[in-house]
Amino acid sequence: MTSFNLRQLKLRSGEQFRDEVELELEPLTSGGQRYLPIPERVPAELAITRASTGTAFELRFRARLHGPCQRCLADAVVERDVSAREYHASNPASPEELRSPYVADDRLDLSGWARDALVLSLPEQLLCRADCTGLCPECGKNLNEEPHEHKREESDPRWAVLAELRERL
Repeated sequence: MTSFNLRQLKLRSGEQFRDEVELELEPLTSGGQRYLPIPERVPAELAITRASTGTAFELRFRARLHGPCQRCLADAVVERDVSAREYHASNPASPEELRSPYVADDRLDLSGWARDALVLSLPEQLLCRADCTGLCPECGKNLNEEPHEHKREESDPRWAVLAELRERL
């Protein structure tokens, strides 16, 4: 887990701290599937700005996830440029929505923040390609590799007499 000690900063209102940090990304679970960040450690830009009422945080990094396609189960790779911002009010009596959940005991949880920001940047479905057709619901074959259709014979007994009549004509 990567965190940043906020006690080491001696910022006054209006001052900004910028640094490059190395984030440790954790595996994610989406749609019941596990996705691995490769590489697990990525460089990130961290900016911390002191305001008169609190602190503003900004985090930027690039991440790549590997895991199964959610349609055909082939290998899927998703790359994202992530830019996230947080605000943390300095007054403990401030409403909860003005306090960042990633700040606790003067430490900024960079790994947790990066994970949540990455998840929010992901598409609804993680696919191997945009036009993935998935698996055949009848036989389970990959429709990207073997496009096919199954013949369906609908044999409703009420139509049997008409089918016989059609065959005779």
